[in-house]
Amino acid sequence: MISRRTFLKSAGSLFAGSGLMGTYAFAIEPLYRLKVTKYQPQLTGWNKNFHLKIAVLTDIHACKPWMDVERIRHIVNKTNALKPDIILLLGDYVSGMNLVTGYVHSDDWGPVLGELKAPLGVHAVLGNHDWWEDPVAQRRGAGPTFVHKALSRAGIAIYENDALKITHKGKDFWLAGLGDQLAFPPRKRFGRKKWKTMDDLSGTLAQVTDEAPVILMAHEPDVFPRVPERVCLTLSGHTHGGQVRIGNYAPINTSGQKHNYGLVKEGKKKLIVSGGLGCSMLPVRFGTPPEIVLIELGQPNEA
Repeated sequence: MISRRTFLKSAGSLFAGSGLMGTYAFAIEPLYRLKVTKYQPQLTGWNKNFHLKIAVLTDIHACKPWMDVERIRHIVNKTNALKPDIILLLGDYVSGMNLVTGYVHSDDWGPVLGELKAPLGVHAVLGNHDWWEDPVAQRRGAGPTFVHKALSRAGIAIYENDALKITHKGKDFWLAGLGDQLAFPPRKRFGRKKWKTMDDLSGTLAQVTDEAPVILMAHEPDVFPRVPERVCLTLSGHTHGGQVRIGNYAPINTSGQKHNYGLVKEGKKKLIVSGGLGCSMLPVRFGTPPEIVLIELGQPNEA
């Protein structure tokens, strides 16, 4: 039988440990951690001699104190230092949390994102919060949102069911961007009884006119089962990796465990889900620190 003294000592240690974990998840990992997660997937239809370096940023959720302008600038500088060929932004630039000390205006974070630099440019899609936090767009049932305008002013290309052929080092690929899949939730005050989405996968891919490989940006990974094998790589955010991960398990997930984080393979198709940078719902991260994703396709040319 365990003694009272041993029980109290064990309980005290557990309580102290829980307190330390809570402090780390609330005040350290979301505020001070930033990692670069690298992938080198082998893609069907991608020429192995075509080297492309992609930086992916998603789910910034600008707000104070968790993601203020200076933190965003630090992320931008670290991304530029990676010297990617192209930078992709996958949505949710604004915060929907109530546990903040202040919100960061798009006039402040927009120009900072405009400091991102890559030879093939900076390309973006919108996320669900970029629609949800815009009451004017919600009432209208259409864009452009204030986020769309802020990105445009910063010189960033926004894709809403668009596809663009890009040439790099004499080789072509298509970059496609999907409209948000959760743009307009049911809300009585807006007279909306069911979800209205902005995504048009078939219409987006209909713009692809040749056999060059396709990379698809989609904020939510939920679309992946519908993505045809014609698309060699889908890139998504939205899930934050669950924000809390214990090993490979996320107790809370928005898109199912399979599509929650990391590299996912389904037949010839591949999906990479970023854990993102900011927080949603609660300002907590544990086991899934904020990340910049760096993807290298093909083999670099030897000098």
